[in-house]
Amino acid sequence: MIFIIPTRMLSTCSRTLLTREVLSQTYNNVRRSFHQDTTFSKKFSLLTVSTKSSSIQSIQSPFAKRNVASLGKTQGYKLIQDMDTKHYEVIVVSPSTPLLASSSVGTLEFRCILEPIRKYSPKIQFYQAYADTIDLKQKIVYCTSNLERSKNKFSLNYDTLVIAAGANSNTFGIKGVGENALFLKDVSDARRIRQRVIECFEHAGQPNITEQEAFGLLHFAVVGGGPTGIEFSAELHDFITEDMARLYPDLINLVTMSVYDIAPQILGSFDQSLREFATKKFTRKGIKIRTGRKVKEVNERKLIIEEDGEVPYGMLVWATGLTDNPLTRSMGNQVVKDKSAKSYALGDCASIQDYDLPATAQVANQKAVYLRKVLTQIAKDNPIMDIKPFKFLNLGSMAYIGKKEAVVDMTPVSNKAIESGRLAWIFWRSAYFTMTVSLRNKMLIPMYWILTWLFGRDISRF
Repeated sequence: MIFIIPTRMLSTCSRTLLTREVLSQTYNNVRRSFHQDTTFSKKFSLLTVSTKSSSIQSIQSPFAKRNVASLGKTQGYKLIQDMDTKHYEVIVVSPSTPLLASSSVGTLEFRCILEPIRKYSPKIQFYQAYADTIDLKQKIVYCTSNLERSKNKFSLNYDTLVIAAGANSNTFGIKGVGENALFLKDVSDARRIRQRVIECFEHAGQPNITEQEAFGLLHFAVVGGGPTGIEFSAELHDFITEDMARLYPDLINLVTMSVYDIAPQILGSFDQSLREFATKKFTRKGIKIRTGRKVKEVNERKLIIEEDGEVPYGMLVWATGLTDNPLTRSMGNQVVKDKSAKSYALGDCASIQDYDLPATAQVANQKAVYLRKVLTQIAKDNPIMDIKPFKFLNLGSMAYIGKKEAVVDMTPVSNKAIESGRLAWIFWRSAYFTMTVSLRNKMLIPMYWILTWLFGRDISRF
């Protein structure tokens, strides 16, 4: 039996429903296989899947006789984290992560936010590839190698499919966004952002650049007033005022930062008092909050805002929302239509019928833990109908707002559980630290926090 889990860090996609009926039918099929075939090994296959659209030429997998296929990325890591390898053979296929905002400005190094699959367990097999398409009727996944010198294409058969492909950043069809904006979805994005910030300062400091041109180069714009956009803006402001100001003292007075959002307030999902607190702190730091703004077009060096006209910028980070990735978009609602497909969905590409939930990492992690328990029950031959339906436990929201301050909204837990300032920042850092999986990263993260505090952020370009 095969479970495919494409992991994408954080997002909203085509909705594939995880229902009790699907779980029940999968369980019955598994049980029947055990009774009909005495040689059937009680060892299942789990795999992780990631996505990329591509034309495929089918190549027979060496695992076809065992019905094993593997494809994958980040969110499925939570599913396989404590999987019982006595009952499951774990196979991960991935093309290549919380704290991306910190790594994009050098507060943390990229290695601190990565969890190497190969080091996780010697019993886990890993292949670096994309999942391009899935044939639900034939139960085949078509893959393309992500290796730089090899674009080998192959197909993998499966018995049971778990899709956790995540989502892409939503550009809302605005002209020029995909070509000119930077996103914050992966480690490669964080690396590009760090390089762009340093390039803007270097370019603005060249002798043939006028003051007006330098103003444009040193305007850092963020579109999106949610937690991702706000946390990145806060980290970037810390980086500029604490490190770049020391390295480029002649340019620091030319720097401007702006946060644009079509909504009337930033951090719309937070308590009203926390929204006002964050807005006040940003304003005091000189970060311009441009709410109620609609972006019409993005050029190479200019934002075109419906309310403000043309706005020059040096770097634009787009953090507005999520949309379907090519894999889930191509599937549509096939899984819903064919309940015999033995297919599960996990994370941002999944929704539960009549149970709307936000597309957050907190929801995806709880779904992964729940599904892991379900698969364990199936492996132990327990009746699937005895398993309680999934129920999301909202533990609240938090966001870093700069200068060692944060906002924490835990009103879903307690009506009075609201905190802001330095204490909230300590809670924020502690929460992200506890979410780190490996002991290696639990040691690296505080080490780099201390190094940043002592010597400043790393501005190396590579």
